[in-house]
Amino acid sequence: MHRSAILVAITVLLSACGSDASGDQAEAPGEYAIDAETGEASMTIETENGSSTVRSGENVPVELPAGFSVYPGAAVINNTSFKDAETHGSMLVMETKDSPEEVAAFYRKQAEEAGIPIEFEMDADGAQILGGKDGTGRTITLNATPESEITMAQLLVGFDPAMAGD
Repeated sequence: MHRSAILVAITVLLSACGSDASGDQAEAPGEYAIDAETGEASMTIETENGSSTVRSGENVPVELPAGFSVYPGAAVINNTSFKDAETHGSMLVMETKDSPEEVAAFYRKQAEEAGIPIEFEMDADGAQILGGKDGTGRTITLNATPESEITMAQLLVGFDPAMAGD
């Protein structure tokens, strides 16, 4: 139930990014708002199991589990963070001048050092895609795609709140 609510909220928030309206263009459960100054979109959903929150924007603080970090030198274009009592996570969109292979190697190493085995990897026309999960439910998915002279990287990391880094 939590994950379904979070996925609905992320979809609504991502579709609202870039909009200057607040709350009235999408019928979404819970409280929904876009900060006119920062462009940050936020949503809180109340379920029978408690509250779930989602925040999305360029300046949303990045909260990753211990052992994970923003790619060195990358610019964070957007961060969507989600949390409830059982799960926290971030979906970062970053750009870097490094190659997709370098970005994938960095996150493969971080995942393996954190004890998350990589379960799939793919090279698709220069894009590097990888993903994995461990027995506790921690997950990582990366899509690093070459675009002209930069690499766009989308990183999704989900984890138990007790595993948040500093």
